[in-house]
Amino acid sequence: MRGGEGPARVFLVIPAGGSGARMGGGVPKQFRDWGGVTLLEATLAAFFQPGMPALAGVALAVPTDRLAEVRGWRLPVPLWVTEGGATRQASVAQALALLPEAPEAAVLIHDGVRPFPPAGPVGEAIAALATWDGAVLGEASTDTLKRVDPAGRILATEPREGIFRAQTPQVARLDTWRRAFAWARETGFQGTDDVSLLEAQGLRVLLVPSPSTNLKLTTPEDWARWHPAATACGGSAHTSRAGGKA
Repeated sequence: MRGGEGPARVFLVIPAGGSGARMGGGVPKQFRDWGGVTLLEATLAAFFQPGMPALAGVALAVPTDRLAEVRGWRLPVPLWVTEGGATRQASVAQALALLPEAPEAAVLIHDGVRPFPPAGPVGEAIAALATWDGAVLGEASTDTLKRVDPAGRILATEPREGIFRAQTPQVARLDTWRRAFAWARETGFQGTDDVSLLEAQGLRVLLVPSPSTNLKLTTPEDWARWHPAATACGGSAHTSRAGGKA
């Protein structure tokens, strides 16, 4: 558990080295067109919109064949780029290694295909580091939850109270993240998300409620519904979308 003031500096890490297989192959979804820019650029731009915390720098992990392209992007803060690892967890670790030595700085780890990060919850997650080891945005589950056996037979209906779907950003101080990823590498631990590495070490992580619009674009159906050109969304779905070149 931390005590004292919140972090003075904030960095953003995005592991964007995936192939986008669930989107149907071809161009990785983070590099597909999103209203005139790539989806990754639109996601980055969202973090420079009014109300977002001021960033001190951005570290990205991208496919090898995209390194030269991404290193040419111009951001209002320093940009560090490395090639992605064999797993998302490895990509995050490689991106964390690029950041300057600022142990107390807050580091936001975010999915490159979540283009609608909400400013309020992001700010709450960063502020939580004054007293918590980490924080994660999450959406309360509204679905009925069924536990089933391998054959698909329902074994029980689980209570959904207190159940949240984890989102990103996931936030901790730089030294906390680096120690966690080093521990995971040494022990062979593979987390299902970033804060699970903190949880596995007994650290205290706060869940910050976040809206369902902070979604991860995973399937072709997601893309068709939320793309800027999708008429089904009207204007309301894109009110938080950051346009323009990152």
